[in-house]
Amino acid sequence: AVIAGHTLPRNGSISVLDFPLRAKLTEVFEKQGSDFAELGKVLYLEDGPYSNPYDLVTFYDNHDMARMNASDEGFVDAHHWLFTARGIPAVYYGSETGFMRGRAEHLGNRNYYGQERVDAASTSPIYPALKRIANLRRQSPALQRGLQLNLLMKNDHAAFYRVYEHAGTNQTALVLLNKGDAPSSITLQEYLQAGEWRDAFDGTKVRIGDQLKLDVPAHGVRVLFFDKALTRADLRARLADSMARKER
Repeated sequence: AVIAGHTLPRNGSISVLDFPLRAKLTEVFEKQGSDFAELGKVLYLEDGPYSNPYDLVTFYDNHDMARMNASDEGFVDAHHWLFTARGIPAVYYGSETGFMRGRAEHLGNRNYYGQERVDAASTSPIYPALKRIANLRRQSPALQRGLQLNLLMKNDHAAFYRVYEHAGTNQTALVLLNKGDAPSSITLQEYLQAGEWRDAFDGTKVRIGDQLKLDVPAHGVRVLFFDKALTRADLRARLADSMARKER
């Protein structure tokens, strides 16, 4: 976080690339058996070195470093994270198909992609998953700008809220991620907002009470939306505290 000082108001309030998170993204999504908890260490949601961590550009590679050397599933998992978690996601050209994965900057990283690869992109398993989650983010103020509150970051599972309440627009996204090779059930009990939620992809109604147990596909993502202001008192208090501590 050496360049974090440039984000502070006294130094120009400049948005920068999120290099600490980039290092953890490749660590987590290049390797099987990695732990989502590693990402939590560098989110800096509260009391971090950045003026506002939500203004950071999040990425796992670019033209000045080796491309991420992940499997197709690793790219899918990385995109599910990038387009639901805090920050402004950036995807380097060709990553939608795993182009030149693992290649260093002068050893193939910047190779010509070409129209044939553009035309064939939809045949890659990475591409449709990226298109699906990117389109969801495009339609959701919570995923774009919502405050993030982590509920679970352990092994192959992650769960967190993105909460947006501003100028009459209220939306909370509950995100559940599974980067494992098998479908899995994720159970949550802490800070649950009771009421009727909707599945962000198919609109199915999901009623949440004191506990939530949801099945998440292998290398999959589930997102639920709550399109009202939150009412749970301890959740609102926790979010207010996080909001007060996110900026320097």
